[in-house]
Amino acid sequence: MPSAQFELSEPPSDAISAIKFAPASLRLLVASWDKNVYLYDTSQSGGKLLQTFQHRAPVLDVCFGDTDGYAFTTGLDWDVRHLDLSTGTQTVLSSHTAGVRSLAYSPQHRILISASWDSTLHIHHPSSPSTLIASVSLPSKPFSISITATKLVVAMGSRALNIYDLSSLASAASSLATTDDPTAAIPVQIEPWQRRESSLKFMTRAIACMPNDAGYASSSIEGRVAVEWFDPSPESQARKYAFKCHRQANEQGIDVVYPVNALAFHPVHGTFASGGGDGFVALWDGVAKRRIRQYQRYASSVSAVAFSGDGKYLAVAVSPGFEDGKEGAGEGIVKVFVRELGENEAKGKGAK
Repeated sequence: MPSAQFELSEPPSDAISAIKFAPASLRLLVASWDKNVYLYDTSQSGGKLLQTFQHRAPVLDVCFGDTDGYAFTTGLDWDVRHLDLSTGTQTVLSSHTAGVRSLAYSPQHRILISASWDSTLHIHHPSSPSTLIASVSLPSKPFSISITATKLVVAMGSRALNIYDLSSLASAASSLATTDDPTAAIPVQIEPWQRRESSLKFMTRAIACMPNDAGYASSSIEGRVAVEWFDPSPESQARKYAFKCHRQANEQGIDVVYPVNALAFHPVHGTFASGGGDGFVALWDGVAKRRIRQYQRYASSVSAVAFSGDGKYLAVAVSPGFEDGKEGAGEGIVKVFVRELGENEAKGKGAK
């Protein structure tokens, strides 16, 4: 039985930068370059736009907190914001000195991490406003971050990759002196648990951690995905590999290489989805090194993908011109699709 898919009504008017499902419902947040964050209820076909939250500049990332009632946003206004989804109230948690590319919230440690092009991480404690904000310096600009229950992975320029222990980041603020400005970030020295060089030769586009806390997948602008494990033992590191994907032959039979813009792991099966500039979404079994399936081609570049908390739905954001920076996508071209997955649709196939 083919999986059911529907398109969200009232999509954003410009490119979509991020989509995230709520932890325990089918509410979906969509961040866009049109300076808005959109909240949808996707529990019914066609979805329902519940609310739009206007920002001062393009929004580059968004994530939920512990519940469906609040979220965090960030983007080109340099601010990290707490967003009350019921009242629409926005509260600035901290301000960077350049655009902020990524956010990640850890429910285990109750901390929010922002990664900015000013080459810093800010560590926030949203449930404890009196706790000071720690700033961790990075060796290069961050392009993507992802977390597990215990670790934060930061993919940066110059193929650098830092892995941090979340408990160390969570306790960083405890030693800070008081400040008159609650949104000021205080520099702290925190050594990464591991420093690595990316397995991919070209710029990292996205990174996503395995739900079992064993490792991560990363993707590049050059149509490749790498799968690696945290365990530093030689045996575990020997398992890492990279593969070509999101490449399509043109009329002359020559492969056209597209960026792999988005990655997301299935929360139950541990398989992962990739979305590319070629308009395709594929599901992969990273352990068995096999592609599970590839869905029909979307009309233009896939800019973001996300699984629901129960793994029964896959959301896909389609945004033309996403990788070449073309201005003004045009109404009706930017779309969000929600696909209901069959029981075993995202399940791994096992080793060859």
